[in-house]
Amino acid sequence: MPYGIDFPQGATGRFTNGRTFVDILAQLLGFSNYIPPYASARGQALLQGANYASGASGIRDETGNNLGDHMSMNQQVESFGRTVQQLSRYFRGDTNALGTYLSKCIIYSGLGSNDYLNNYFMRDYYSTGSQYTPQAYAASLIQDYTKQLTELYNLGARKIIVAGVGQIGCIPYQLARYNGNGSRCNEEINNAIALFNTGLKRLVDRFNKGQLRGAKFVYLDSFKSSQDLVQNAKTYGFEVVDKGCCGVGRNNGQITCLPLQMSCDERQKYVFWDAFHPTEAANILLAKKAYTSKSKSYAYPINIQQLAML
Repeated sequence: MPYGIDFPQGATGRFTNGRTFVDILAQLLGFSNYIPPYASARGQALLQGANYASGASGIRDETGNNLGDHMSMNQQVESFGRTVQQLSRYFRGDTNALGTYLSKCIIYSGLGSNDYLNNYFMRDYYSTGSQYTPQAYAASLIQDYTKQLTELYNLGARKIIVAGVGQIGCIPYQLARYNGNGSRCNEEINNAIALFNTGLKRLVDRFNKGQLRGAKFVYLDSFKSSQDLVQNAKTYGFEVVDKGCCGVGRNNGQITCLPLQMSCDERQKYVFWDAFHPTEAANILLAKKAYTSKSKSYAYPINIQQLAML
């Protein structure tokens, strides 16, 4: 606490007050239970899915080391591989039946933000900021991510959602530190992640145009959807777009929520829960938009509801 203050099971490692984007997405897809963490999912429970996510992790193995131990994307892909091995027992070695089952599963992969916040732009701790130009770093991330997503495909994944990086130059953490030339947000960060997002969307096109036969990838433009939440905040019922609901210092953004700290009372009126992460209210809107949006500017080339029906 106060993380999980609005979640039925309390604090469970979710970096928000209630449900995450993926929790809500799973409910929209018809799951009656929350997807269990891979660390505790055993046996037949794996048939209902598994959550491999790890706080602070990134596409690069060293990303997030400043915050402690975690499972990088490469390790998460290995965990998925072990899951496939475990599931094969339920199909009694029938690789065709297992392949058919896996082809119906939806994989959600949302990485990249930590590769910038807890790597490239943390120059006191990491050398990537001096080793790479923004263009070269984005290209390197896409190269690594291509291998990781291809490995998921080789393990049997066919329906894969990849989320771009949101407008992280405008989160309370950056607003607490940045004094720009008339700009509210840190546009150096936003411009850098735009390069990554452009590369990721192009990768989705390549995969869908036959590079990975039989696969269907969906790209979520998290930058545009998060920008929309802030620009049209009042339309969505938000009143506070630049401060965390809990935290410390300027914009409640210098440190994340402290243990047992009091949070704001009207959490549904805040876009941000802490220095980095959206509130449940924001997650609900973002997930619904990705699920049913008819605009290719949010979900490309189809939305998640259409992906599920394939």
